[in-house]
Amino acid sequence: MMNVPGLALSLLAEAAAAPATQEPAVTSSQGSAAFGWVAMLVFAAIVFLPFVLGGVIERALKLKDIAFRVGIAIFALTLGVAPFVGNYFETMDTPEGPSLIRGAIPLGIDLDGGTNLVYRVDQDAINRLGKRIESDTMDKMRDKIQLRVNPSGTEEVTVRVVGDDRIEVIVPGADEERTEQIKNAIVNLGSLEFSLVVNERDFPNLYQKGLEQFSDPDQKEVIEGGQVRARWVPVAFDAAGVPKLEGVSNIELRRPATVLGKPGFEVLCVVEPDELKRITGDYLVDAHEEFQGGEQVVSFTFNQAGGYLFQNLTFKYQPREGEEHRTKLAILLSDYIHSAPTINDVISTTGQISGRFTAAEIRELTSVLNSGALDVPLTSKPVSEFTVSPLLGLDVREKGTTSSFIAGAAVFLFMLLYYWKAGVVADICLVLNIILVLGIMSLIDATFTLPGLAGLVLTIGMAVDANVLIFERIREEQNKGASLRMAINNGFSKALSTIVDSNLTTLITAVVLYVIGTDQVKGFAVTLFIGIVCSVFTSVYVGRLIFDILERKRWVTSLPMASVISAPNYNFLSKTSLCAMLSVAMILIGLGGVFSRGSDNFDIDFSGGSMVTFDFESPKPDIEFVRKHLEEKFGSDITVEQLEMAGADATAESLIRLRTTNQNEDEVSKLITDAFAESEFKLVRQHVESGAVAGIPPLPEGETAADPSTDYSGGQSATITLSREMLPSTVKESLVGAFQVIDRARFEGVGSLLGVTGEQSGSSAKATVFTVKAKSGVSAADFEAALANFKTNLEADPHFIEKNTFNSSVGREMQVTAIAAMVISMTAIVFYLWFRFQGVNFGLAAIVALGHDVLNGIGLVALTSVLSGSSIGSLLGFTDLKINLPMVAAFLTIVGYSLNDTIVVFDRIREVRGKNPRLTSDMVNASVNQTLSRTLLTSFTTLIVVIILYVLGGEGIHGFAFCLLTGIIVGTYSSIYVASPVLLWLTNREQAKPATT
Repeated sequence: MMNVPGLALSLLAEAAAAPATQEPAVTSSQGSAAFGWVAMLVFAAIVFLPFVLGGVIERALKLKDIAFRVGIAIFALTLGVAPFVGNYFETMDTPEGPSLIRGAIPLGIDLDGGTNLVYRVDQDAINRLGKRIESDTMDKMRDKIQLRVNPSGTEEVTVRVVGDDRIEVIVPGADEERTEQIKNAIVNLGSLEFSLVVNERDFPNLYQKGLEQFSDPDQKEVIEGGQVRARWVPVAFDAAGVPKLEGVSNIELRRPATVLGKPGFEVLCVVEPDELKRITGDYLVDAHEEFQGGEQVVSFTFNQAGGYLFQNLTFKYQPREGEEHRTKLAILLSDYIHSAPTINDVISTTGQISGRFTAAEIRELTSVLNSGALDVPLTSKPVSEFTVSPLLGLDVREKGTTSSFIAGAAVFLFMLLYYWKAGVVADICLVLNIILVLGIMSLIDATFTLPGLAGLVLTIGMAVDANVLIFERIREEQNKGASLRMAINNGFSKALSTIVDSNLTTLITAVVLYVIGTDQVKGFAVTLFIGIVCSVFTSVYVGRLIFDILERKRWVTSLPMASVISAPNYNFLSKTSLCAMLSVAMILIGLGGVFSRGSDNFDIDFSGGSMVTFDFESPKPDIEFVRKHLEEKFGSDITVEQLEMAGADATAESLIRLRTTNQNEDEVSKLITDAFAESEFKLVRQHVESGAVAGIPPLPEGETAADPSTDYSGGQSATITLSREMLPSTVKESLVGAFQVIDRARFEGVGSLLGVTGEQSGSSAKATVFTVKAKSGVSAADFEAALANFKTNLEADPHFIEKNTFNSSVGREMQVTAIAAMVISMTAIVFYLWFRFQGVNFGLAAIVALGHDVLNGIGLVALTSVLSGSSIGSLLGFTDLKINLPMVAAFLTIVGYSLNDTIVVFDRIREVRGKNPRLTSDMVNASVNQTLSRTLLTSFTTLIVVIILYVLGGEGIHGFAFCLLTGIIVGTYSSIYVASPVLLWLTNREQAKPATT
């Protein structure tokens, strides 16, 4: 725009204009300098100190050429530990006290409770409006929704783009009521408003009354003539948690306040009594970034009505000639101030907000101004919703952590007992591996999910594989009579190519999982990827360094190891026909189970539907009673499970989890309520206990109860106790909706208290107490009626501890995505093996084995589900498993694991074959026998981990662990009895072809 008058300088410009002698400016400068020195010292300690220590250790041990290698190892350890040390100091001032772990790695909603919502662009609405999705449309949508659901910038809310047309919103710790608020904020329009900031010159009366209220944070409004003329508005926080107007020095009425639980401040803003004259986002047509005079500015456009109102406003409050004072115009989004530029000139339909903006500030300000309308419409309901209560998340986390700790300890003990001295080295490498994985996850702020926790433990089991490969090679060299130094050198060098090959194929799987996965699956993929890289580094690099030091210092002169199978000489290929028939039979039986179940094979991730978890008050019904009553309302096409979790008094409590193809959560809630309406067993609901209404003065004769001129002084109040935590805004909204007169109620002393007694329902020991105070003109009967309605509304529906809904269209898309992931993974692996082994036969043989493993895995899931109701199924802990995305992650992990075994055998076949053009059955048998010890040991250690996860990991990881458990057994079998015979058959078939002339 040319010669367009603008709104004045931004936050940064105001900060720059502030006098240099101000106390805060001096303090900030000193603090920044001190922080800079601390940062430099920390950087030096992490980067340079390890190598200094490496030199010291080299001189102390009197060993040459190890200083740099030791420095790298110490650097890796320091890098892994640094985030947790930093977290310790950051948490020193928290109420819980300092902690190395707590808060260092963000937890996913399945471990910490919370909500995951996925919205899709409404394609039908786009077609009707004639719009289309541009390349940057979804990024703009993400920014706008971020401002809607997190206007203060202080909450841990993640908003990100998923695919080409979806927005994912992740809110840790959110309860059912908070979830509804977020849904409304996403779909409904944000409240954008322009309001003048009160100053002494323009608004002397309001300014004086504001001064009188300055020290009373309970006073939120300034009343004149029976009307609200000004109100205290909280200032939003930026991404760093600093109030956005912190640097603005000439806002006259800015008082300290607690905003969303943290120190901030409020600004007194004018309230236009005539709603028709208020300037809101309804009048704004567009806001965008421009370059004007070499600087970035935000240009905006109003429609004609808005331009008229804005022109009148800016004309009245434009700066007068010779006057330095300029009136500020606050920009409010969802009742939070995001910016307060000054008025420089008269503005009508177009204007600018100028100042020394950064690119991020420009993007945020345009998003605030444009937030009134999304670029493209979203579906009114989320296509996917996953909600877990913090209570259930805590139970899942504790079970997962306990099982992981036991599994890790079992692997450590096994390695120590089986490999003795070498096992000590392996355990040191495993400890460093865990520290590195957790440290890197903390550095990149990766979310830790339940499958991710399982991935960490699985990484421990699979990391043993590299050590076992090396140790078994060292054993072979020692059996040949090699010296210890030569055995170590040859063991590491000969195992290296196999380690690289097997782990690269698993990395391919991890990358594919990350690309196609949901939040939980991504957590698993990230952990798996980092774990593989770290395990190779610790086993190959750090392990070799430790062995070199031990051998060169003569602290170790031999490496004795236990042996389960010594020099085996089995003819595995003689059983090829029998094993082929067994494999085909298992696949056919499994596929028969798959086809017989039909759509019951798939969880709601793939079929669409709802999953809810709820509870009964004591005494509780048995599972058959629950299933019978639910089937009467939902039909037989449902799955009902009984979950066990630890209660508040450490006793086991059972919950009910229902899966149904019904995608309407309101209808699901009503059907569950109706199913047990006549039953003697009572569903757990949100329980409300309200105290007596107190302090009600008698109304003068003839005065109406809803007189708007009355205030709160002398008004009545009541205490409401809820059996579970709820947000104050939720209570307010519920009361407003329940009874009209309460829209003038206010809420004092709102707080969440643990251990509050009163009638409790269900397993939650939490409660929230609200003191509600209404205007003095509200009668006791009206107030009590509103509270009764509030109680009735809140107690109407069952309390869902966990909720997961998937749209059927998303379910079909997930099916395609899962199949694509399998195909892409296998194709990439074939090409890699073709390149690595210089022959397509190796890749094809591996793919046959992988197909065998996946088909058997799917079939075993179906057979397990069929047997789940039998006595055998109960004995083995079988449940009605349904294939979901975490289980697909398990199948793909098995693909990688099975490949590890297969590649180890193939590498040995290549070594035994040498340059011989032929491949014989004796070569294959010899190769399988030579690697048999490694195959069985790796499978055994990984099985230890997975069995413990299956038994102790809880329901949240049950299906995932089952797939891994059966996959490891089937994968070990296939690497011996499927991949190797197929490779021999393909090679001989190719060699038997007649030569063409």
